[in-house]
Amino acid sequence: MTSATPAPPPFPPPGCPAHESLYGPEFAADPATVYGRLRDVGPIAPVELAPGVRASLVVGYEAALHVLRGTETFSKDARRWKDLADGTVPADSPVVPMMMYRPNALWTDGTEHRRLRGAITDSLARIDSATLRGYVEASADTLIDRIAPAGQADLLGEYAQVLPLLVFNRMFGCPADYGERLVRGMSGIFDGVDAEQANNLLATTLLDLVTLKRRQPGPDVTSWLMAHSAELTDEEMVHTLVLLMGAGTEPQQNLIANSLRLLLSDDRFAGSLSGGSLPVEEALDEVLWTDPPMANYAVHYAIHDVVYEGALLRAGQPLVVSLAAANTDPALTVDQRAGNRAHLAWSAGPHNCPAQGPARLIAAVAVEKLLDRLPDVELSVPVEDLAWRPGPFHRALAALPVTFPPTTVTPPTPGGDSPLEPVAPTPRPSAVPPVGRVRRGWGARLLAWWRGE
Repeated sequence: MTSATPAPPPFPPPGCPAHESLYGPEFAADPATVYGRLRDVGPIAPVELAPGVRASLVVGYEAALHVLRGTETFSKDARRWKDLADGTVPADSPVVPMMMYRPNALWTDGTEHRRLRGAITDSLARIDSATLRGYVEASADTLIDRIAPAGQADLLGEYAQVLPLLVFNRMFGCPADYGERLVRGMSGIFDGVDAEQANNLLATTLLDLVTLKRRQPGPDVTSWLMAHSAELTDEEMVHTLVLLMGAGTEPQQNLIANSLRLLLSDDRFAGSLSGGSLPVEEALDEVLWTDPPMANYAVHYAIHDVVYEGALLRAGQPLVVSLAAANTDPALTVDQRAGNRAHLAWSAGPHNCPAQGPARLIAAVAVEKLLDRLPDVELSVPVEDLAWRPGPFHRALAALPVTFPPTTVTPPTPGGDSPLEPVAPTPRPSAVPPVGRVRRGWGARLLAWWRGE
């Protein structure tokens, strides 16, 4: 990269053919084809994240590392986003809650980033892996007990989406009655449905949690963050919890569901499954390479106009790293994915995911427990018929319908403590929505589960 190189013309305006759209069902159904067309432009190419929201997408592996590690040239501070600041992008755009500045470790640089990240890494380090495994196993058993007698389920809506939230509630000391508000807020942000209102609801609920924990601290991550020497303010606490909840729910559910999809559909794993050896770690590696749960994110901003491999990167224009496209860059030779952790699913550089270990443990235990309890589970539709949720950032299934031999579950001992709260009445939604019924977003289906509908 060199600033002396003559600058090419600016990227074309939104709506031009050269601007690939990263929203809508077409992109969700076949992102690889879109990434291929973008690579024809170069390692960094113009895209639209939502109607009228211009960005540059990094699709090359080396280019991604250059941006992720280039702290002197690229900033994470979203207050640099010129189109949002001048009103070109309206505040109610569905992608704004996922890209707006928040006073947390994700959107800060330098000393401030190290202070905020230090509070996170030190607090997460206090989680005992055996305790976390226990949380996941208890959550998994609770959910599997609910679906086992039916012989069919949507493993997304009834398992992968609910489990991370139950674990989050335990890890962060979140009372059960806060659960529905947190579900509504976080799901609205990721799905882009009433995103501004959802963002406000999430912030209000988490402020209530912070206020509660100021009065009644406990052995949980929220209380440990408060007690950290970084001395987080209430505002910093709220937005740090937004970051941790966002990272611990949507990406986690996608990693679980995408791994189950692979294990249940790929012939390379079928023999090991039937033989009783569950290749879960290999499946996780494969998914993290080819279908990372957050496909396009790690938003950066050039501090000044620069040119990289012929692409003009304007100061203040969002530069989104495609972790999925970088991982599958044809210029990157990867002979063996199992055990290979050189992928960018956890990002790289100073902003790489600080919770890789716990995230991987949660996903592995969730998948292992499901396959152990329901060893004869099968997809109820051909894998190519599974639909993906639209959205520029995630790689997320819309549903994962399966069938299995019904299993009788022994009810808990009367008066005994439930392993996790809250426990809703047993839901019995259909694994595959009937023809003509409007498919609800995952947040609506998760809320229905929570309410027992």
